[in-house]
Amino acid sequence: MRRGAGRAVLAFLTAFGALTGAALVGAAPAGAVQKGERVAPGVRYREFDIKGAQGVTHAHVLRVDLGNPRVRVDLLYPGAVASRAAVSAMANSQGAVAGINGDFFNISETQHPGVEATGASVGPAIASGRTLKAAVPKGQRFGPALPPGTTTEDVFGVGTDGRARLDRLTLAGSVRTAETQLPLGGLNQYALPVGSVGAFTSKWGRASRVRATCGTDTDRAAPCSTDTYEVTVRDGKVVSTADTPGSGPIAAGTTVLVGREAGAQQLRKFSAGEAVEVQHGLEAADGVAYRLALGGYPVLSGGRPLPGLDNTTSAVRTAVGIADDGRRLVLLALDGAAAYRSGLTVSEVAGTLRKLGAQDAFSLDGGGSSTLVARKSGASTVSVRNHPSGGAERPVPNGIGVFSK
Repeated sequence: MRRGAGRAVLAFLTAFGALTGAALVGAAPAGAVQKGERVAPGVRYREFDIKGAQGVTHAHVLRVDLGNPRVRVDLLYPGAVASRAAVSAMANSQGAVAGINGDFFNISETQHPGVEATGASVGPAIASGRTLKAAVPKGQRFGPALPPGTTTEDVFGVGTDGRARLDRLTLAGSVRTAETQLPLGGLNQYALPVGSVGAFTSKWGRASRVRATCGTDTDRAAPCSTDTYEVTVRDGKVVSTADTPGSGPIAAGTTVLVGREAGAQQLRKFSAGEAVEVQHGLEAADGVAYRLALGGYPVLSGGRPLPGLDNTTSAVRTAVGIADDGRRLVLLALDGAAAYRSGLTVSEVAGTLRKLGAQDAFSLDGGGSSTLVARKSGASTVSVRNHPSGGAERPVPNGIGVFSK
């Protein structure tokens, strides 16, 4: 997208109604920003009405110029994978000038009585170039059904080259002893593949690791496994074992290995004092090194909506668009106020971001999670710009933060 076109696509023109997807309504409600508001150099905020299939909804948009040397984006998160916080609190604690909520997450455990929800996100996560976690199996995903051809490994990311992309991050890792080598099936995940071994590090947090052994690769509600084993490795040696996964913080330099079924049987062969090497990392399909990455699912690629997008269910939603060959972002969050709660379908979200200049777009968690924050002129902290549909901000595991020097 040309730089000059970025301002034009946001104009309230009724001609947008002729394009595919939701229409941007010409008249903004009382109090809406008409010309856009400068949040920081290279960061602008705007709000406007959109006419969707189920009625008029209200959009809040941040336009971010990644080509501006004073601008960067990074992952907002509470300091642990299995933890949640309000978007505004994460933005303020990390010094962001704006941001939106991020990935879908393990929000409840009604199918597994006595097992606590971890609050951990579904997909991979990278913050400041450091790997935090990998993706859960597709059948263990929380949130709406994924469009055909997409996986829980799909990510929105910004590379170390400063350009945004859609990509796929897969876990590459192993557990090695003098006698054996096991593939690593998970990293700081709330759900492990059946028969696998997963690693939990200090980045996981305090939450119980029991949830990681519940459900199956295809059925999130399946019972928890009764065949589990846990091995704690500190400074490269086994220091303790247990028949069931534990909880509590994991010290730096310590890795807790959790096995289920065949993975548990392999871990039972480990003995106290035995040397163990655990290696893990996320591999990008495009070979890019990422500064920021988080999960969701793609809805627009090369200016075309992906096949199979939901065009019937309207809801409050959050999404991110990529424009100008990865040099600009369009961060979108819908308003959850009662007057606008009809929202948009996923297909309409893709169409809206295309009208706003995006060539690629990625859907994030919506509903009560949808939140957009930005600093107002002269303020040192962010303000919530949309109305969360629950009446207050929902704590979430991560988000996209916008920073300005």
